[in-house]
Amino acid sequence: MVKKGEKRALRGRAGRMQGGRGSGRASKGAVRLWGRHAVVSALNNPDRDINRIWAVRETLEEMVNDGEFEIPEGVRVEYADGLDLARLVSRDAPHQNIVIECEPLADAFLADVATGEADAPIVVLDHVTDPHNVGAIMRSAAAFGAACIVTQDRHAPPESGTLAKSASGALETLPWVRVVNLSRALEELAELGYWRIGLDGDGEATLAEALPKGAVALVLGAEGDGLRYQVGQHCDQIARLPIATAVESLNVSNAAAIALYACATRSE
Repeated sequence: MVKKGEKRALRGRAGRMQGGRGSGRASKGAVRLWGRHAVVSALNNPDRDINRIWAVRETLEEMVNDGEFEIPEGVRVEYADGLDLARLVSRDAPHQNIVIECEPLADAFLADVATGEADAPIVVLDHVTDPHNVGAIMRSAAAFGAACIVTQDRHAPPESGTLAKSASGALETLPWVRVVNLSRALEELAELGYWRIGLDGDGEATLAEALPKGAVALVLGAEGDGLRYQVGQHCDQIARLPIATAVESLNVSNAAAIALYACATRSE
């Protein structure tokens, strides 16, 4: 416990950023995260291996002294100013004076995280590739108690600072299952007792009408193309959100949030 007026000692190996410039790219295989919420969540995740921290000295000292996180033993800390940090992240990214480099999270597997509980839906994303959308969907999924999200390996964004910033900490808490084949994953979900609902504007039933009382998997397609035919064929039902005809469609992250809310508030 740090008493008022005292400063917590900064652990790790501290140094100045060499030359005041970064490469702008993470080391091979590593992930670079930025922004206070994403960084704090990663540093407090026992399953996340941290390689390095870059930060404005005053910001790092304030965060550590306020108990937001402890710097893992042996992690290198490099101090820099805001302009130096801006060179480490995507253009115009709001780094908020702190950037970390870490290892990707370990793979999650459907059989391990699909609980089969009615109040823990699963979100399946078909070719949703925008990291802002996937991050926002992760945030909503975590907020509404989803068991996990499922994406296809080759048609989804990788872990990144942009995705983590949009997820606002959910990347560290919500299991992310990446599969080779979504159709096979949907078959596995059926075997595990999930009712698979594909969301599409042409669905005959509304989502409220289609929702069962038991475990459900919500399947959403990319904006523009929507659900692919083969993926839709592996859903038990296609349902729509009852939006006004003046609006053609919703952003996929907004649709996911509404669908998750509908799952959370359905009648017993």
